[in-house]
Parts: sequence; structure tokens; C-alpha cells
Amino acid sequence: MKKKIRSILAAALALTAVFSLAGCSGRDITAADSNPDTPAEAVAFPLKEKAELSFITNAPARTTQEPNEKVIFQRLEEQTNVHIDWTCFVADQFADKKNLALAQFGNLPDGLFVAGMNDYDLLRYAKQGIIIPLEHLIDKYMPNLQAVFEAYPEYRVMSTAPDGHIYSFPWIEQLGEGKEAIQAIGNIPYINKKWLDFLGLPVPQTTEELEQTLIAFRDNGEKLSQEFQIEGDVIPMSFIMNNQDPAILINGFGEGYGDTGDHFAVTDEGKVIYTAVQEGYREGIQWMHHLVEENLVDPEAFTQDWANYVAKGKNHRYGVCFTWDIANLDNYEDYVMLPALAGPEGLVNVTRQNGSETSGFDRGRCVLTTSCRDTALAAAWIDQMYAPMQSAQNNWGTYGEEGKANIFEMGENAEGQPMLKHMALGNNSPVEVRENQSVNGPLAILNEYYGVYVTQPDDAKWRLDNMHETYLKDMKSKYVYPNVFMSMEDTNLVSQYDTDIKKYAEQMKASWVLNGGIEEEWDAYLEKMDAYGLQDYLAIKQKYFDAFQADLK
Repeated sequence: MKKKIRSILAAALALTAVFSLAGCSGRDITAADSNPDTPAEAVAFPLKEKAELSFITNAPARTTQEPNEKVIFQRLEEQTNVHIDWTCFVADQFADKKNLALAQFGNLPDGLFVAGMNDYDLLRYAKQGIIIPLEHLIDKYMPNLQAVFEAYPEYRVMSTAPDGHIYSFPWIEQLGEGKEAIQAIGNIPYINKKWLDFLGLPVPQTTEELEQTLIAFRDNGEKLSQEFQIEGDVIPMSFIMNNQDPAILINGFGEGYGDTGDHFAVTDEGKVIYTAVQEGYREGIQWMHHLVEENLVDPEAFTQDWANYVAKGKNHRYGVCFTWDIANLDNYEDYVMLPALAGPEGLVNVTRQNGSETSGFDRGRCVLTTSCRDTALAAAWIDQMYAPMQSAQNNWGTYGEEGKANIFEMGENAEGQPMLKHMALGNNSPVEVRENQSVNGPLAILNEYYGVYVTQPDDAKWRLDNMHETYLKDMKSKYVYPNVFMSMEDTNLVSQYDTDIKKYAEQMKASWVLNGGIEEEWDAYLEKMDAYGLQDYLAIKQKYFDAFQADLK
């Protein structure tokens, strides 16, 4: 009898859930208005009466999980009279938490401020009626974002899905452009110039010279430790495999493509290739394993997390390391950028990061959900993030916060107008100071803002100037793969291919560098990559590359 009652109750609950989901996915009651009649002046700030919006966001574990404790959001509330009810997840748990939150059709927030959505997410959540189109809201209530789109029409094109709708508000960061963009190279190899000078060594220019330099670091570890009072053993070279990755070292092997973050590159003839199946890649990985065999590589490079990587860097233990900004690991005075190394045949090349031609761009940074109670207000509030000085603060941090390291001080530009001036951070890690103050989210920082609304960050200027001096001459590739927006069908296929192909490529890369075996396993590896659908994957990528190039003509 009890078993029968439980079965009836379960069936009733299941039926209720079906009707509930049907109502929500049909959006008969809760659908947000993506083209409201609200006059723009009705959502001009500050509002006459306090209003509230709800957003999901995320923050690193070492920072506050209460966004309204941040000065940036406190000032925004004063300026707009809009209070934000935040749901904040720890960043490294965000992907799973976000998906669970979006599965609750009847209990969605107004939007996701740091949405972390890739193209597949945007298209599937739009198809499911979870997020809404935004183009009418942008045109009616978002003059700041419109101004960015008018100045750089490519950003509106890049934000528009194949069905003609815009489903997300982007993040845009310009600092240089084309080959001179700061995003042209990701993780840079830095070499300890202080150690080189002590040992009387020049900065290596070839892979062979680097190997000999690492051997010198290894063999003189005790001398280096004594001279520079290093805590712990000297580490000739360290990295985080498939993260703070050393792939730039192998650009001089074979064809010169090395490896990239997504493992794609484009030949000068316009052919899309997968870097991790090229002969030069095989030769480079074999050489890197040789470095491991010579005890020149940190044994923890294949397992360590960021915190452990940073801790050893702060103890000044690295001869060569890889990161966006050396100040995250050590300091500017002791390190220089390791130049592009000539390989065994004398080839020198730097393969640029894909998607970097138009600067830093993240399409899926912020979305509104189908439950948004006031889409006009939400759009107008988000548009404040695209105001030049607000964008700078959201991206980097703010000014005038008592008792904390500030990113900025408020100053004046050459015309006597207010301008945010970057402050010296001393021994503070730039990434940690920024994480404590910045709020991320949708924003736009354009090249023309520098010197008018905000100064260039000292660390970014240092990085950019040194990049140009060290690498620009060796950026020989004609193309990078552009930031294209594929159809739902192709995005789905690409997502499936990437799950298998990228995972397998990176698993084997780590194994081969650590344990060797690439020569014996290479042919079987290529066969398995094709079995996973690599050729079909390349065909899809080629189709969109060709279409993008045609649109430029």
C-alpha cells in the first residue's frame, strides 16, 4: 500500500513539473519584454525612486563574495538609485552553479553580469527561452554601447548571432591593435636576467642556447641560492602545462606554428590547421621532453595549481617561467622577456593568439533572462558599464578606497578634465589588487580613451613596450583565426569535437613532455584525432574563416 502511495505521489509531482516547465518555456506569463515601450527618459539616472535588479555573478575565492561590499558597486548605487540583489558564486565553481541556476525556469534572476557563456551557451539558452534578444534594448536605452558600435562596427557584427539577434553584452579591451595588440601573445616566457648576469651568460637566442642556459642554472643552483638568498631549490624552468603553457618555445621547430591556446592556426595561404598534429609540434614536444630528462623542468609543472606556482615565484626560485605579467610571479627588475627562439634549422616565428586581431573581446559577458522584470531599466543600468571612466574601473579597479591598495587616483588630463591615473602598485601583485577592487562584467575600453579618460596601466605599458621590442619583428604570420559566431548546428558540432579533440591533444601533450613516447605513438595519435572528427572540425572552421575574409572585402 505504501509503495502504491509513493508511486502516485511521484507521478503527481512529475506531472506538476511538466506543466510548470511547459509554462515557463512557452513564456506566456514570465517572458521578458525585449522591445518595451518605456520611454528612455523614464530610466534616466538617478531614478526618482529606488529600484532593484537581480544578477548572478562570480568572484575569485580570495576576494569578497558580497559584490555590494565593493566601492564600485556602492558608487553605482548612489549614482543610479538602483540596488542590485546579487547571487555570487566562487569563480572556480561558477560553471556548474550557473547551469543549475539557469535550470530553475521559474526562479531566474534578471540577468547574469559575468555570464561566462560561450557561443553554444548563448544559442542554446536563447533557443530554450532562458535568455532574450537585446538589439532593440541596445538601440533604445544604451547610448554608451551604441557609441562603441558606431566607432567600431565590427563589434556589433561580432556580437550578432547568425539568426540576426544579439543575445549578450560584450567585454571589449583595446590596447594596441593587430600585431601590436597586447593580446597578440598570451603567456610570455620570462628569464631571470639577474641569474644570467651573475653567471656571465647572454640572453638565449636559440633553443640550443636556452638548453645550455637551463643547464647552467641547474648546475649552479647552490651558488645562485647563496648569492641571492633563495628559499628552496633553484628551479631552472617552471610552468603550468596546458595553462601557463611553454608552447611558445617550440615555434622554431618544423613549419613554425608551435602551438596556440585553442591549437588552431592559419597558414599564409589561408588554410586553417590544427597545430597539435603538425610535424613541427611533434619535434618541439620531443625536445621539451629532453629538457625534462635533463632535470631542467619543475617536476610539479604538470600538476601544480596557480597558488603553488605563484608561491615558488615569490620565493624567487625560477630561472624561466611563463605568465601574462611577471609581476604576478616575481618582479620586473629581475626578469626580461625571452625572445622568440630560433629552432634547429634557424627558423624564428611567433604565432599570435587567435581572436586577437580586433583586441580583447568576450562575446558572452552579460545576458538578460526571460524573467527580467524591467528590461528597459536593466539595459539602461548595464549601459552605465560602457561609460569610459566606468569601464576602466570595472576592468581594473577604482580610486579613493581607504585602507586598501587602489588601482587609480583621480587626476586631470591635458585638457583639465577628470582622468583616472594608474598608481604604482609597489610589490603588490597586479592581478590580486585588481581582483580586490574590479567588478569585471560588460565594458569597453578603446584605444582613444588613453590619455583622455584613463592612463595606460604601468604594467600593461611595460608589457606592450617590451612585447613590441622583443617579438614584433618575429610575428610573421599573416592571419589569426578570427572571433566568428557560428550557427547553432555548427556551434554544437564544434563543441562536441572540441570536447574530444582538445582534451585528447592536451592529455597527450602533457604525457609526452613528461614521459616521452611521441615518436612511437605519433601515428596512432593522428589516427585517433581523425577518428574523433578532426577533418570535419577543420572543415567547419575553414568555412567560417573564408566567410569572415569575404566580409572584409
